[in-house]
Amino acid sequence: MSKKKVVDFYFSFVSLYTYIGYEAFQDLAQRLDLEVNYKPIDLHAIFTASGGLPVSKRPPQRQSYRLVEMQRWALIRNIPLVLKPKYHPCSAEIGHRMLLAAIANQQDIKDFVGNALKVLWVDDLNLADPDVMIAVANRSGLDGPALYEQNKAESITEKLNALTQEGLEKQVFGTPFFIYEGEPFWGQDRLEMLEDLIASGRQPIPSPIIT
Repeated sequence: MSKKKVVDFYFSFVSLYTYIGYEAFQDLAQRLDLEVNYKPIDLHAIFTASGGLPVSKRPPQRQSYRLVEMQRWALIRNIPLVLKPKYHPCSAEIGHRMLLAAIANQQDIKDFVGNALKVLWVDDLNLADPDVMIAVANRSGLDGPALYEQNKAESITEKLNALTQEGLEKQVFGTPFFIYEGEPFWGQDRLEMLEDLIASGRQPIPSPIIT
């Protein structure tokens, strides 16, 4: 029996480029029969540790270019996209915690992740609003009220914190971030490289620890 190919997928529901690349990643995962470990992380903590800046604190020229890139990628991926969401930035913690509750229940969470990524970037709603996230879960075939109650458990808090710490230890510095057999890929525009590694069977290139 061949060994299952496993990809660690670090992401945040607030992440623009996770939304842009999610459908393409799902297509890749299906074609290559991948097992995906879904790992929501605290993007603010990741930025703080790695020197990243939130959009509002980036230089004007970077903010301007980002708007051009957003529109280009929306055309390439053929997806809807709100350029300036009313509630961005906002906390994704409720959704992340509900997701971890669903994973603990061994439920199919692919649609929930996809719909949660659309909250800011398509629906123009607030990720931090419990009613919004309960509705997203319901729309994804899950029990929203039950997951919202479950999200309050201490075990969920511990898991979310542990995943963020794990991301830091594995040198994750942005989202989406994929790791396959130790080789890291940052950004949805690295999906072709990820596919090449998996399909070719070449030796992975590990990320060196630099101190």
